[in-house]
Amino acid sequence: MKTTVATVRQQKKDGDKITMLTAYDYSTAKLMDEAGIDMILVGDSLGMVMLGYEDTLSVTMEDMLHHTRAVCRGTKNAMVVGDMPFMSYQASVYDAVVNAGRFIKETGCNAVKLEGGAAVCPQIKAITEAGIPVMAHLGLTPQSVNAFGGFKVQGKSEEAARKLVDDAKAIQEAGAFAVVLECIPSKLAKLISETIQIPTIGIGAGAGCDGQVLVYQDMLALFSDFKPKFVKHFADVGSAMKEGFEGYIREVKEGTFPAEEHSFKIADDIIEKLY
Repeated sequence: MKTTVATVRQQKKDGDKITMLTAYDYSTAKLMDEAGIDMILVGDSLGMVMLGYEDTLSVTMEDMLHHTRAVCRGTKNAMVVGDMPFMSYQASVYDAVVNAGRFIKETGCNAVKLEGGAAVCPQIKAITEAGIPVMAHLGLTPQSVNAFGGFKVQGKSEEAARKLVDDAKAIQEAGAFAVVLECIPSKLAKLISETIQIPTIGIGAGAGCDGQVLVYQDMLALFSDFKPKFVKHFADVGSAMKEGFEGYIREVKEGTFPAEEHSFKIADDIIEKLY
């Protein structure tokens, strides 16, 4: 059954944990969808794990639309959320609505995600009033990494924690249907989850959230540049891939691949006539 805004809201009411992973291509999205994932985020994290950037700030709308289209083609039941890249919504409400509309019209995704609290509530309100579901994102918001002075846990002081609670209430009031809580103390995330009516999706925010999201390259050990504290390797696919690559290189060098069973045949008399 297709995951929708209504179904994730019901999951929160029922205490049914929401599952979400990132994906950036057709093949991966298809596997996740067949496995039964509830939601797929086409995250601007693709800048780091797919394009090799140091952060997410260089990702463009064209990058995001290209990858979101591919994911949507591989998805039947999961809800696909397109991540609005840096400066696609911050400059004005008009830009935010136009770019959110491009996601829906040009990719076929089901919702968009943007970062920020009270400051982006006008954008959230306008986008939702245009009929586009919005997922918010609080805590460590990677597009603000320069303002934060690096990738650091957020909400540890009383003032900062209170602001996150207030922001969560504000984005709910503005119309967001769910919110990602990234890198905040687990007790604070649990409090926010109990305070607001919309689902919370945690990443580095503890088990008290209504659901969880991870970058798929992280949870499959495909991305080796660094391993965040909140990541668990559910499979070591990275090592398996490296072994496969090494095996291919070895057999090609040795001349054992391709073997007879991998080759096509032609009658010997035809070959003889060619000499």
